[in-house]
Amino acid sequence: MSLYQYVKKDNSPQKKAINYFSYVSLTVGALLLFWSFYPIISFEIYSRLFFQKNLATPVPRSDIASSLEAANSILGSSTVFSNNLRDFTQADLWFPTVAQNINTQLALKDYYLSIPKLNIKDSHVIVGGEDLSKSLVHYLPRTLPGEYGNIVIFGHSTLPALYNPKDYKTVFTYLPSLDNGDKILITAGGVQYQYEVYDMFVVDPDQVSVLQNMTDAAYLTLITCVPPGTYWKRLVVRAKLTNLRQVLKRSATLVGKITNEKSAK
Repeated sequence: MSLYQYVKKDNSPQKKAINYFSYVSLTVGALLLFWSFYPIISFEIYSRLFFQKNLATPVPRSDIASSLEAANSILGSSTVFSNNLRDFTQADLWFPTVAQNINTQLALKDYYLSIPKLNIKDSHVIVGGEDLSKSLVHYLPRTLPGEYGNIVIFGHSTLPALYNPKDYKTVFTYLPSLDNGDKILITAGGVQYQYEVYDMFVVDPDQVSVLQNMTDAAYLTLITCVPPGTYWKRLVVRAKLTNLRQVLKRSATLVGKITNEKSAK
């Protein structure tokens, strides 16, 4: 039996090139994996550390009957494994246990939303809409901007690298970066309403209490899917109307002007 074994090392340029290519491929693959999963992991960590601690709005686990939960089919369930079977450009799949009943008595059919901090300007909102690839959707419309009640607006989000503020499939990607006090502007019927963010939290798709109406003030609720690029949970941003006095004063002036014009005729 031999005590030593000598192996001739291949130092040819071809061998070196193959080794370098292997290392480069491994590094690029690791970076791509990090790029893909970093937004999801970072959001999960951030939401668990900050969102739940700063929760100002108590949200019940579920407002739906247990019989409805048991009757959900795989398309109606909110499990991660069923998400690949669902087309989330359709608004009624975001909270599958609550059907959208459109109030046909509402005179306003659409309006525009702007969030200066996120560079979102005049995004089109359809009242009672359904296709989230073409606009934001005012879901379950019961009240209109400026009125007492809760306006709920759905918008899509995706991975930050794909963000485009003019693309409705990505428009709410940076919604988690909003802070308390940030402004949200709604322009409807020639009047601009200013809302101010005061709360942010994450819920499961079965926690439908976030859709309920509130009549003690004028509220705005923005909802998108999180973590970025997934449909696992829903991020809820709450805001409240802050310029109600200016709106009422402007409306009174406009009504007076119209009345005077009619009297003059």
